[in-house]
Amino acid sequence: MSKPPYQLRTRLIHGQFRSKKWDYNHHVVPPMSASATFRLEGAQRGAAGFFHFACDRINPDGEVPIYIYDRLDEPTRGMLEENLANAEGAGCCVTFATGMAAISAALGVLCQAGDEIVAHRVIYGCTYSLLTNWLPRQGVHTRFVDLNDAAAVRAAIGPKTRVVYCESPVNPTLDLIDLALLRGAVGDRAQIVIDNTFATPYGQRPLGLGADLVIHSLTKGIGGFGTDMGGAVLGRAELRSLLMMYRKDFGGVLSPKAAWDFLVHGLPTLATRMDNAQKTAMKLATWLERHPKVARVSYPGLASFPQAELARRQLVDPRGRFAPGSMIYFELRDAGDGQAGSRLINHVAENAYSITLAVSLGQVKTLIEHPFSMTHSVLPEAEKLDGGVHPGGVRLSVGLEDIDDLTADLERALEVA
Repeated sequence: MSKPPYQLRTRLIHGQFRSKKWDYNHHVVPPMSASATFRLEGAQRGAAGFFHFACDRINPDGEVPIYIYDRLDEPTRGMLEENLANAEGAGCCVTFATGMAAISAALGVLCQAGDEIVAHRVIYGCTYSLLTNWLPRQGVHTRFVDLNDAAAVRAAIGPKTRVVYCESPVNPTLDLIDLALLRGAVGDRAQIVIDNTFATPYGQRPLGLGADLVIHSLTKGIGGFGTDMGGAVLGRAELRSLLMMYRKDFGGVLSPKAAWDFLVHGLPTLATRMDNAQKTAMKLATWLERHPKVARVSYPGLASFPQAELARRQLVDPRGRFAPGSMIYFELRDAGDGQAGSRLINHVAENAYSITLAVSLGQVKTLIEHPFSMTHSVLPEAEKLDGGVHPGGVRLSVGLEDIDDLTADLERALEVA
């Protein structure tokens, strides 16, 4: 059926409408597969299925796949991957059991023993642990630099550098990486891999800004409801086979049930959730900035945000409107004992109704956490402080609650901070 160029908000709800991943015509809601293995009508079909799997000579969008075993491929996951690729403007998407499994796969297919990675100086704690504890065992080592310093990037990239890795917005500080500047500094000497979890494809599409691969933790904003874990790697079509084979052999496979939830509940509500959450986040960030107990607020929508001009260039929705997102990072004024952040967090955990102490993000519920002692605790203290992660810093993932309830709960917590 010929389709006019519908907006991404509409396409997230209706998906591809027709899919080669499943032969169906009348389902309004896509079906869910619930079979670990698939019947094969003869050895020849089985042989063809194994040949077609992860084979670049087969067009996965033009031919109905021969399904063999869930770990290789299955239809519900395939439909989710079609829609994610469409949302991100990617040539392919391969999903995984978690966001960390997706990061591991992206780096695993791009790097081998003896290669090097250049990463931004502040990244999510588990990613830092992967780069510093586990990849060195495989002979892959990482240098950490400020990726907004073009001279430092050029100096850090050597003949063995294969990947330049970052998050943007950065977790938890919300600093942005200037992707055009980074692409210019990197040139064609390495692949730029970016974790786009904070912004989601509704708020930023890095492949059009200079990135080579995009990673998402589907558990967060895309999932939206905190019911399932998942991850995705998106990029050029020619990388699909390597990513599929990596997933097959390492086994970090997204379950059909989780894929179905992301496909049916997460993606269709993404635009509405993000639009509403960032409106509340803007009001909340403005309120926090005026509070006497708050020393600094980092939110891309504020005029005081140091990279406000860059934010308006990079963080835009598919219609070109500014999309500053639903994440806020704020620092409390030092009370002299370095415990203000912990006191606020503890008060919220014991007394708040509209705000939940939990270390995820992007949900319909507002979540709060203390990065210095929690999500980024693995980073050396000097690196945390140098990168803007301080003991008084608090990360807030704004959900869909009423703004008055959120400010009331925060006001009570700030009184004891």
